[in-house]
Amino acid sequence: MLSQKALLLGASRRPELRRLVTGTPVTRRVVDRFVAGESLDEVLAVVRRLTGEGIAVTLDHLGEGVTDRSEAQRSRDAYLALLDGLAPLGLGRAAEVSVKLSAFGQALPDGGSDLALELVRPVAEAAAAIGTTVTLDMEESHTVDATLAVLAELRRDHPGTGAVLQAALHRTEDDARALAVPGSRVRLVKGAYDEPPSVAHQGRRDVDAAYARCLGVLMRGPGYPMVGSHDPHLVGLAQRLAAEYGRSPDSWEVQMLYGIRTGEQRRLAAAGCTVRAYVPYGVDWYGYFMRRLAERPANLRFFLRSLVTTS
Repeated sequence: MLSQKALLLGASRRPELRRLVTGTPVTRRVVDRFVAGESLDEVLAVVRRLTGEGIAVTLDHLGEGVTDRSEAQRSRDAYLALLDGLAPLGLGRAAEVSVKLSAFGQALPDGGSDLALELVRPVAEAAAAIGTTVTLDMEESHTVDATLAVLAELRRDHPGTGAVLQAALHRTEDDARALAVPGSRVRLVKGAYDEPPSVAHQGRRDVDAAYARCLGVLMRGPGYPMVGSHDPHLVGLAQRLAAEYGRSPDSWEVQMLYGIRTGEQRRLAAAGCTVRAYVPYGVDWYGYFMRRLAERPANLRFFLRSLVTTS
């Protein structure tokens, strides 16, 4: 029997369900909890609000799995416009960007990885020009090697380019060791994709244990760990490891998704922890939204309850 997570992730790839969900007015009101608007002006207003509260941001212009070069070029242009909009705010690394290489053409059958590198390079250059940086989001397991190859190329000129590792994958502890080097920025997450047992841990306890091991590798290393988790036990572990290894508050950070545990984000920031919200925006929010529902039963319950109470 398929799990709830597998069902929801499968639904994220079905065009007829996409049309049904995105065409329902009440859905839009629920999505607003997780997505910071569809336009550049809307997301910049959120950036000003969050940074004014002492919370840094990483911004994701939503879109993935593009099917032609022109779509990939539009992703590049959207990020260049975003960075141009950020420039007058003078936020530096308090406002960075996150990109999915599948939005830059990585999955195209003929030279997709080369195209993704070609298109993401000017985004990294524009980010550097305003004093910030880019983090490469990680997608399905079969894209990991290609994404890490693009990361290595970008880091030749932009060594602060960030990477994302998914603790659920069996390979991630080795990848964490390889990336735990001076200047390296690594966001560690549990993983939001439905992966087979051959490549990924399946049970929650196994994933949590793998996360703890990978977190230990990153915290012991000389890089900059980014703890992507809403789990209070894992955030607490990160704080203990930071204290054990003598890390200053500016040598690591906690990252949480926009709209989730917002009170805890503010509490951690007020306590002196560096906190960054992952802030998505744009019209292509359906796939992102479905993954958020798949990740946590509480998100799905919130969505279903909202449909009932607002219909």
